[in-house]
Amino acid sequence: MSAHRSPAVVAVGGRVYGPIMSHLTRSDSRTSPPRPARPARPAKAAHTGRRLAVALAAAALPASLLPAAAGADPVSGASSATSGAASAAAADGPWQGSTPALPKQPVMTGFGGAVSSVDRDASQVGIDVLRQGGTAADAAVATAAALGVTEPYSAGIGGGGFFVYYDAATKRVSTIDGRETAPKTFTEKSFLNPDGTPMSFTTVVSSGLSVGVPGTPALWAKAVAEHGRKSFSQVLAPAEKLARQGFVVDQTFADQTAQNAARFSMFPETARVFLRDGAAPAVGSVFTNPDMAKAYHTLRTQGTGVLYDGRLGRAVVSEARAPHTKAGVTVMGGKITMDDLRAYRALDKAPVTSRYKGLEVYGMPVPSSGGIAVAEILNLMKAYENTTGVATSALSDVEYLHRFSEASATAFADRNRYVGDVPGVPVKALTSPGFAAERACLFSPTAAQARPIPFGSPDGSYTSCAAGGTGQKEPYEGQSTTHLTATDRWGNVASYTLTIEQTGGSGITVPGWGFLLNNELTDFNFAPLTPGVPDPNLPGPGKRPRSSMSPTIILQDGAPMLAVGSPGGATIITSVSQTILGYLDRGLPLVDAIAAPRLSSRNGSEGAEPQILDGPTGAGLRALGHVLVSGGTPNEIGAVTAIRSFERGVFVAAAESVRRGGGSAMVVKPVQ
Repeated sequence: MSAHRSPAVVAVGGRVYGPIMSHLTRSDSRTSPPRPARPARPAKAAHTGRRLAVALAAAALPASLLPAAAGADPVSGASSATSGAASAAAADGPWQGSTPALPKQPVMTGFGGAVSSVDRDASQVGIDVLRQGGTAADAAVATAAALGVTEPYSAGIGGGGFFVYYDAATKRVSTIDGRETAPKTFTEKSFLNPDGTPMSFTTVVSSGLSVGVPGTPALWAKAVAEHGRKSFSQVLAPAEKLARQGFVVDQTFADQTAQNAARFSMFPETARVFLRDGAAPAVGSVFTNPDMAKAYHTLRTQGTGVLYDGRLGRAVVSEARAPHTKAGVTVMGGKITMDDLRAYRALDKAPVTSRYKGLEVYGMPVPSSGGIAVAEILNLMKAYENTTGVATSALSDVEYLHRFSEASATAFADRNRYVGDVPGVPVKALTSPGFAAERACLFSPTAAQARPIPFGSPDGSYTSCAAGGTGQKEPYEGQSTTHLTATDRWGNVASYTLTIEQTGGSGITVPGWGFLLNNELTDFNFAPLTPGVPDPNLPGPGKRPRSSMSPTIILQDGAPMLAVGSPGGATIITSVSQTILGYLDRGLPLVDAIAAPRLSSRNGSEGAEPQILDGPTGAGLRALGHVLVSGGTPNEIGAVTAIRSFERGVFVAAAESVRRGGGSAMVVKPVQ
């Protein structure tokens, strides 16, 4: 990781865009003609046949690794989201997507829209939907449904998530809260033993008591209805086909299955679906899930009512309340009822908004802490610049990560104290530059603050340099989840993070339906973090557990510039923030900002990847007083995807180069 990379430059139609650190400086003052946000009928991409020169610094790949242009394949006006995979449907073997199929690679540049996810098949599904006239919302939902097939231990029908969306027609950012909810019978004591002590996490996680009301199908239907051009049935059809025809097992899927094999074997249905012959499927084999295909077919043809007030919902409730286990194994039953499912709503919410160096940053509101914490970290990094007079771009790696660690630890101290699904969360104060300036006055460029850092006082009066409270331990949060980003030819943008919580969720599969149930209720604090200090994240009736999911969209002058997000539990906040800073401040091309070694400081010991932990950067941080430990599983923190939008419909989609086996970034019409 270097602070002195040459900034990326992109040349488009005679204009030079760059460097990145100046946030898309143009070589002239001309403005582009407006593009329609949602035309009456799909049309060919406006740039078919146009020659495009893209500096390889923007893509960070040699020309030989860029795919051939797809200009000969016009964007289809087909009305069905299933038609793109017709040729694959007729063939034997696993689903491959439409023609031309795109390769799996971590960065791709081009026109017509883009999708970036952790999985090639899922990204191809999204690209197919864009080719067939779908919006970014259509593509995001289709990609998410496909991830439910290929990443069933991270996401799916039985989970929830958060959706941030830029609508090019209104030029507004909105969000949808599809977080799981607790049963209406839940109380602050639901995870306490009779003697008042917290239950064992390992006992709760693989039980029906951990299962919240799923929100993902409701979010999908709402996103398509509000922002899509396709029907709900159309956008789920490719995932149904993928589940039925199968996908090729990669190392990540095999490893995650093997790591959960003992837990999965507790539940006969989970073992039947995911442990073939009692073991993880072999890398390179084709994995099919006909039960999940049936679930998708039922959802897309009968609507979400079949889950929230129908036979699929009854199957979920029955299994959560009384999980089937193998002989000799007993787990606690859950409390969700059909009334809880009927009461569930995916919610439209105003985004958390903040500014960073002239850019507009949009994230998720409560019960996510992501939008708030990312904003506070960025505000603190700017405050450190103000107090020291040294820009983030001018720092050594040790100095930069020292600042980043202090900022993220401080933000976590504040989020743990104030953020949850409760009234009166001081969002505006927590995301204000004034509060950050007060919190930054304790920062030292030569020494780390003792952990845990006490929480602050977001009271509107920012004149004190003293901490406002006590230090609190870090609460547990699972490390799974997945994220995707999508854009379309009209300029709409989706940033979407979804989850079933821990890798493998509760471990409980709904009999006959092929999908795992979440363990999302373990995201509540089982007991107050600190006696005598109010805890906003205790369980309660109908309450949504706090989350770190941080789908983010950044605008420049009201237009989309960057969409980004990551899986990884509480490390999501630090992964997203570090990627943003690496790209905007450290001069890294987007794919390199994603690939950079990560540090996750969450107000305790600091998780670090091996490149930091075992190298001179780690030694330098330890000399400043930082306590570093191995971070992530296995030694990997997060799995970011992002899309950079330029004028005139140029997109750079980027994903992980190595983590989780590498991600899959695609554009509809790649450039040579």
